[in-house]
Amino acid sequence: MNFALTDLMPLLPEVFLLAATCFILILDLFLSQDQRYITYILTLAALAGCGWLTFSTATGITAYAMHGMFVDDLLSDTLKLMLYFTVAITLVYSREYLRLRGMFQGEFFVLVLFATLGMMVMISANHFLTLYMGLELMSLSLYALVALQRDSAIASEAAMKYFVLGALASGMLLYGMSMIYGATDSLELPRIALVLQADIGNSMVLVFGLVFIVAGLAFKLGVAPFHMWVPDVYHGAPTAVTLFIGTATKIAAFAFVLRILVQGLQSISPDWQQMLVIMAVLSMAVGNIAAIAQTNFKRMLAYSTISHMGFLLLGLLAADINGYSSAMFYILAYVLTGLGAFGMIMLLSRQGFEADRIEDLKGLNQRNPWYAFLLLLMMFSLAGLPPTIGFYAKLAVLQAVVQAGYTWLAVVGVLFSLIGAFYYLRIVRLMYFENPEDTHAITPTTDVQMLMSANGLAVLGLGILPQPLMALCTYAMERSL
Repeated sequence: MNFALTDLMPLLPEVFLLAATCFILILDLFLSQDQRYITYILTLAALAGCGWLTFSTATGITAYAMHGMFVDDLLSDTLKLMLYFTVAITLVYSREYLRLRGMFQGEFFVLVLFATLGMMVMISANHFLTLYMGLELMSLSLYALVALQRDSAIASEAAMKYFVLGALASGMLLYGMSMIYGATDSLELPRIALVLQADIGNSMVLVFGLVFIVAGLAFKLGVAPFHMWVPDVYHGAPTAVTLFIGTATKIAAFAFVLRILVQGLQSISPDWQQMLVIMAVLSMAVGNIAAIAQTNFKRMLAYSTISHMGFLLLGLLAADINGYSSAMFYILAYVLTGLGAFGMIMLLSRQGFEADRIEDLKGLNQRNPWYAFLLLLMMFSLAGLPPTIGFYAKLAVLQAVVQAGYTWLAVVGVLFSLIGAFYYLRIVRLMYFENPEDTHAITPTTDVQMLMSANGLAVLGLGILPQPLMALCTYAMERSL
């Protein structure tokens, strides 16, 4: 096996982030608590460096590295740039929240960077082993992040549930991969695709392997009936960790599903489409109906996430470029909106007060009309109401489903969206038509004020002019798949 330096070029962002994370880990040992901001700044600088390397090496031409185990294409570059942006915004939103709770430590930033590295590997993986390595690096980091608040019983419980269920899902995924390997005699996604196109694999083993793989993927996306961990982890984890899990990991999970089902198993799409139909309907039903009964804002957003992942599956099961690009647009729209929604919880929180109950949002308009307006935009976007980006995202997915011949599924999606609008609009009613229970002043730092405002305006602006982002998603899919 020969190794060439040029083989490292597509991996430059990953190599840089690994080196930067190790440097930050060692440097943090010599910093006092008052100097911890240096770790924070270096973490943001590492993400900026990754962004520059990814952007400067993005040629739009698909390149392979490590003997075909790693791929650098326009799809991976686009998703990675969105990932860096998401993680950076998460860290800025979380800074004050972490400091007030004694969690502004090097461990948090290092674990976030290692999880980000795992997501980058997942996004660019072209081989089952690479996919699994990226997945486990991300998952192990997330387990530790959820349990980072050691004196919190609810966080420890959430971490244990996440770890046990995550290990079970990883086992199912690995078992499914081994069965696909047994049927096709390969772990490389392009090679598996060729074998399936030639119809020379063992069909019985393939179907069994596919079932286990889809089950593992469903857990990572958090779709029903593999959604059990989502409400408990979102509720129990510190809000900064919930924000990270609820946004950045969704980008990686989308790429993970796309690489396996579309690039590797596209030839047996009728088989996995049937499973995605069932999971999409179940996710929209469970997510939207269960969210109505929630009194905790984070749990409500957790069930909301389950329903949104069901909508994401609608785009994927269309099984064409139009469907995949609409699904990509949907995940980017959801991440942008999720950043604002979870970020608002931390903005309203203070020392000793989490602001994660729905009642804590009462009278927000009287306390601060601007932040009430921004949260209104987030709720409208999650509900799929115009003129926000969430409306166009749902419209694009529903159009792709109809064009693929699943008109009845689009009708089901619209009906569950109407049910979901209830609990989003309930938040708006509390903000504008109830008297506040909490009268403390909302005083975020200047950078958080600016980013939160830009976040809300982006949700509105991309809803009015969604064409550039949609065109980018379509172009990335056409050049990569």
